[in-house]
Amino acid sequence: MQRRSCATQRSIWAVSDRTHDAFLNGRLHLWQPRKGYRAGVDPVLLAASVPAKTGESVLELGCGAGAVALCLAARVPGLQMTGVEFQPDYAKLAQRNADENNLSMTVVTADLRDLPKELRQAQFNHVLMNPPYFDRSKGSAAADPGRDAAFGGDTHLSDWIDIGIKRLAPKGHLTMIQRIERLPDVLNAIGARLGSLVVRPIAGRQNVAPSRFLLRGIQAGRAAFVMAPTLVLHAGESHFGDTESYTTAIKDVLRNGAKLDITP
Repeated sequence: MQRRSCATQRSIWAVSDRTHDAFLNGRLHLWQPRKGYRAGVDPVLLAASVPAKTGESVLELGCGAGAVALCLAARVPGLQMTGVEFQPDYAKLAQRNADENNLSMTVVTADLRDLPKELRQAQFNHVLMNPPYFDRSKGSAAADPGRDAAFGGDTHLSDWIDIGIKRLAPKGHLTMIQRIERLPDVLNAIGARLGSLVVRPIAGRQNVAPSRFLLRGIQAGRAAFVMAPTLVLHAGESHFGDTESYTTAIKDVLRNGAKLDITP
């Protein structure tokens, strides 16, 4: 497995193959590939749910173009941010996005399973992750390499969790988002290594089964497991036309960068 510095890589995307997208009602602008993995609502929800405080250290595993880490940095000033991304072109975009938004973040191009020595020896107050949603062994690869790595990838979910837990400082928080059908796999991978686990299911609308969940665990946490009330994204029972239907609370997160409590 090879590590490469994103500073020395030349992007494979021409200017016409990139978009410059506004997040948090324009507080943040991110370069993203026009095709491939593009950040949507989930990274913003994940960033909003991290209970970070000014001065704390944050590591995002699989940072892509930086949406999660930079949404968090835009909400909480003065964080010590580090992102790890395997794909050099996404890592290069993440570093550019951080620099152009005047947000301090160091992006390291590396395989999660072969982190540089300095990261293997470091501990963080917060570890964030948005692992691939689908089990590669149960499906076929996507045509676009970026989308394939984001939605499937060849790093097992248990490896993501194991690596994340190992990077936690004492009392550190691990926060992640994942598809609801993979909740048993996540809990099995965590085992007894984290405590104070909270899971908050996410559903598109009321009376619709959750499709995803947010999870937070604390190193050496002692509180009992909590299954929080379902987070509902849209108001009403169905969608009508092209109008936006997010609930007031979700609009506040997506537009204003508001904090999202996993345990409301």
